[in-house]
Amino acid sequence: MTAAWIVSANASRARFFSQGNSAERLEEINDMVNTAARLRTVETETDDIGLRSASKSRHSVGAATPQSGYQPNQTPAEHQTELFARNVADFLLQGYQEGRFQQIVLAASPEFLGVLRKLLDQRLASVVSLEINKDYTQFSGEQLREQIAAHQTKG
Repeated sequence: MTAAWIVSANASRARFFSQGNSAERLEEINDMVNTAARLRTVETETDDIGLRSASKSRHSVGAATPQSGYQPNQTPAEHQTELFARNVADFLLQGYQEGRFQQIVLAASPEFLGVLRKLLDQRLASVVSLEINKDYTQFSGEQLREQIAAHQTKG
C-alpha cells in the first residue's frame, strides 16, 4: 500500500502522485485535464446569457421595458469547475476504497481547493493530512515534494 497520495490541482488540471514515505520520490499516477476549463464560454455554452431589451422582445409594444438579466445560480465556468472537482473527488474515493493510500496531501489553487473540499467524501476528509492553497500543477514531482516538506515544517 502507498502511504500517501499527493494531489496538485487547479480548475483545469489535476495531477496525482503516490509516495511510500516522505523520503521517496513522487511517482505520478494520473493526470486529469478539464478541457472545458480551457475553452471560452462561447465554445461550451449554447444559450445566450445577458440582458434582453424591448426591441428584441416579441411582445414589444413600443414602450420601453425594464431590462431583465438572467443570473444563473452558477456561471458556466463555475459549473465546469464543480464537475471537474467531482471527478477528482470520485477518483480519490475510488483509490481509498481500493486501499491504495492511507493519507492525502491536497495542493490546489485557493478557488479549486474550496470547491474540492466541499465535494470530498467524509471518509476522505478524515485522511487529508495537509492542505496547501497554492497552484503547483506546473511543478515537477521533486519541486512539489520540496514545497510539501516546507509546508510541513511550518505547521
